[in-house]
Amino acid sequence: MVVRPLLRAVIMGPPGSGKGTISARIIKHFGMKHLSSGDLLRDNMQKKTEVGILAKSYIDQGVLIPDDIMTRLMLNELKGLDRYNWLLDGFPRTVAQAEALDKEWQIDTVIDLDVPFETIKCRLTARWIHPASGRVYNLEFSPPKVQGIDDITGDPLVQRDDDKPETVTKRLQAYDAQTKPVLEYYREKGLLKSFSGTETNKIWPYIYAFLQTKLPDMSQKDAATPR
Repeated sequence: MVVRPLLRAVIMGPPGSGKGTISARIIKHFGMKHLSSGDLLRDNMQKKTEVGILAKSYIDQGVLIPDDIMTRLMLNELKGLDRYNWLLDGFPRTVAQAEALDKEWQIDTVIDLDVPFETIKCRLTARWIHPASGRVYNLEFSPPKVQGIDDITGDPLVQRDDDKPETVTKRLQAYDAQTKPVLEYYREKGLLKSFSGTETNKIWPYIYAFLQTKLPDMSQKDAATPR
């Protein structure tokens, strides 16, 4: 029996690129442990750990969390995953973080979701919510029966600040400025695998086929048909 080496992967993509959906499918099909820096940060802030308190102080000031704090948080968590295949999400975000990660672990592949900013902008700004219930509408995929009105209560819908066009543009520009050097860093190492497209369901089969060359599909049902 051939024992496959463990796979250490990173997934990158701007907000709204479908990273959450793709990550969930990778976990379902390939049984990888998913480590999201955002989830880990929220968990540590909630539990008021030393790193969580530190991180919150920076977030409250509206500034980026320093590299050493993010690195300490993620590397500490990875210690417990040394016998698993894993997928990092939201880390590394800077070249300094990538270099620190390299000192501890050998990264095998970096999956980059190359979705046009215009597509993402349309996707995110099309989202409207009913504040009282949390119901989400999307003007493209699941619009309300009457524009701007909740189907059930008739209340007006609102757009979150995060989904307003000017905010979305700023977020995308910030992502681009921060992560372009990281993508370049991994491209030079020959680890970057970019998947381009405007629809998650059309990008996914290519990612699935690529990962199948590295890991067996662990999902029991519908294993033959990637979803």
